Amino acid sequence: MHPTALLSLALLVSAFAGFNGVALDVPNQSQFIMSDSRPQYVYHAAESRGHADHGWLKTYHSFSFASWHNPERMHFGALRVLNDDYVSGGAGFQTHPHDNMEIVSIPLSGDLEHGDNMGNTAVIRSGDVQIMSAGTGVMHSEKNHNSDDAVRFLQIWMYPNQRDLTPAYDQESFSMESERNELLCVVSPDGEQGVKIHQTSWFHLGAWDNAHKGAYQLHGAGQGVYAFVLEGSIEIDGKPLGRRDGLGIWDAESIAITATDDARFLLMEVPMKW
Repeated sequence: MHPTALLSLALLVSAFAGFNGVALDVPNQSQFIMSDSRPQYVYHAAESRGHADHGWLKTYHSFSFASWHNPERMHFGALRVLNDDYVSGGAGFQTHPHDNMEIVSIPLSGDLEHGDNMGNTAVIRSGDVQIMSAGTGVMHSEKNHNSDDAVRFLQIWMYPNQRDLTPAYDQESFSMESERNELLCVVSPDGEQGVKIHQTSWFHLGAWDNAHKGAYQLHGAGQGVYAFVLEGSIEIDGKPLGRRDGLGIWDAESIAITATDDARFLLMEVPMKW
């Protein structure tokens, strides 16, 4: 590997090791729980995200990560990291550590190869969702399975509802057609729908036709939802969102969603305190 790539990898591994589930320099979470019963919103434009280009890796950060630090973008409730990663052919993250974090990977295109010290090896593709509960500590690697084609995937980190869990791994495959004008649950606390996460959190994917409308009901008080547009455009409660825009909503019982173009999007419901 080229020395520049090795240096980039070292910086990234250092960042991975540093985010070990301990909330350092995190804004007072009470700012997210308002006494006013009206819904609250925070908008993150796609172009406002952090960005790094390491040659083999091009990545965008919705929340502070590695060398990109924004004190106003540390997390949304228990959602700590939302990285939009593009890894060139034959490259990847060499073995590195994690602990006390729930790590969800959602491939968007290409093939992502996973290996860990729990003995799990897998290749995940578009339509798959993978979760690794790092718990007391795991070592793992993520690589582009192909030498010629790039892989693009979302890596999402969530603070768990309990520290020092026994590490665990799971993945499931879903029919892309199941997202068509629906909200497909791919992550849930009990694992009955999608993969199991150790947090009061649900992820839903939707692939909606232009002008399709629907609503999402949150799971009770103290919950929020972060919407991230993968392709196309939507409106949430009348607020327009384009490709790779994000919108956090809390103090709401439900949200209204309208596709303003053919669109695919991800909803991540999370506790605002945990």
